[in-house]
Amino acid sequence: MFEQAFKNIDDVLWKEDGCGTELDYTEQTSWMLFLKYLDDLECERAQEAELADKSYERLIDDDHRWSSWAAPKDDKGNFDHDNALTGDDLIDYVNNDLFPYLKGFKERASGPDTIEYKIGEIFGEIKNRFQSGYSLRDALEYVDELRFHSQKDKHELSALYEDKIRNMGNAGRNGGEYYTPRPLIRAMVQVVDPKIGERIYDGACGSAGFLCESYEYLRHGKKKLTTKQLETLQTKTFYGKEKKSLAYIIGIMNMILHGIDAPNIIHTNTLAENIADIQDKDRFDIVLANPPFGGKERREVRQNFPINTGETAFLFLQHFIKSLKAGGRGAVVIKNTFLSNSDNASKALRKELLESCNLHTILDCPGGTFLGAGVKTVVLFFEKGKKTRKTWYYQLNPGRSLGKTNPLNDDDLKEFVKLQKKYADCEQSWTVDANGIDPDSCDLSVKNPNAPEEDPVRSPQQILTEIAALDAESAEVLEGIQKLI
Repeated sequence: MFEQAFKNIDDVLWKEDGCGTELDYTEQTSWMLFLKYLDDLECERAQEAELADKSYERLIDDDHRWSSWAAPKDDKGNFDHDNALTGDDLIDYVNNDLFPYLKGFKERASGPDTIEYKIGEIFGEIKNRFQSGYSLRDALEYVDELRFHSQKDKHELSALYEDKIRNMGNAGRNGGEYYTPRPLIRAMVQVVDPKIGERIYDGACGSAGFLCESYEYLRHGKKKLTTKQLETLQTKTFYGKEKKSLAYIIGIMNMILHGIDAPNIIHTNTLAENIADIQDKDRFDIVLANPPFGGKERREVRQNFPINTGETAFLFLQHFIKSLKAGGRGAVVIKNTFLSNSDNASKALRKELLESCNLHTILDCPGGTFLGAGVKTVVLFFEKGKKTRKTWYYQLNPGRSLGKTNPLNDDDLKEFVKLQKKYADCEQSWTVDANGIDPDSCDLSVKNPNAPEEDPVRSPQQILTEIAALDAESAEVLEGIQKLI
């Protein structure tokens, strides 16, 4: 039922002039889903309060509740078409009444970690892209079919929403910024192995894939969690920051669907914060991230970092190292050129990483891991507070070309996760002693000593000689054919 509802919503959006890409589809579905979720949550809380003989004050007033404007019902609980806004009236209400009302929650909220603040943040940034009130009416009715009452419902919806995010990532470069292949994230989480009570952070969280997969790892692990542990998981475990408006709402919605009611995601430019101001209370036990690379930051932003560089990924790496507690663990995706670039910033950052952290593992990912990225990537696994002694490399080789129809899967990474536990060497893995690393360049290039030697490159003269021999052979064959004719 849920899958069909999602397909119906996409069909409506496909016909809507204001929505032209998968990014638009996900954005518009997200704000409607968020309001439907909020209404179901408020109904559930109101019922719980009534059973406990307590009062409950709703966040959304009666005029702006989902059941008042999006899906009004008659006395029998059926959809009330007579009182449902549609056409220009619906568009006018959403743009000029509903969204301004919801935007105002930000000013009325007691703090950024409240659901009220997130409501205001989301609707202060996002726009209703529907131009036809009739299309919007159809979409709202399909969204109203979805239910958020049970964990089973949320689990099914989260899987469908993840598909939507993946399709958005496949649709183009901008969408790809928000999507990291989930098999890679799951492997990173397994290696880092978070525990209940540890605080997990992603300062460039995008669609919150790292936080959601960490939640799944902890929530459905080997042991059954106590009520106190579940509360810790909900409120004191996952923290994120995101700069872009669309990614912010997608991340919020994705975490909600995975079971986190009030996600601790802040809408901000992480790099605008001076890392010198980060104190012990601000630090985390674990960092899991795939920061954007290739971007450029303004001069005043770059001044927040001791190693001055315009490359956003290098700035984020400095931020992540600073944000970790002593003994904290990190796993960060970065483009593989970071390992060998000869510019001063790259060398200084590699030296900082090796001296302030134990860079114990480097996972070399094959081309095509990130669709449309155009660059190869590696994953750096490190522990803060210990100098690097040895680094274990693993060169991932799925045995096939990765692409849209043949993406990375969990089986591709099973061997890596298994061997990493003991840093075992094999044909695809090897260990490098830090004493063997050039102290000036700190070059960390991936050079597999176990790979078979490639055939030596032939000289131009050898190639020309072979071409001449092949031409002579062809001429002889043609002469024989000519005689037969």
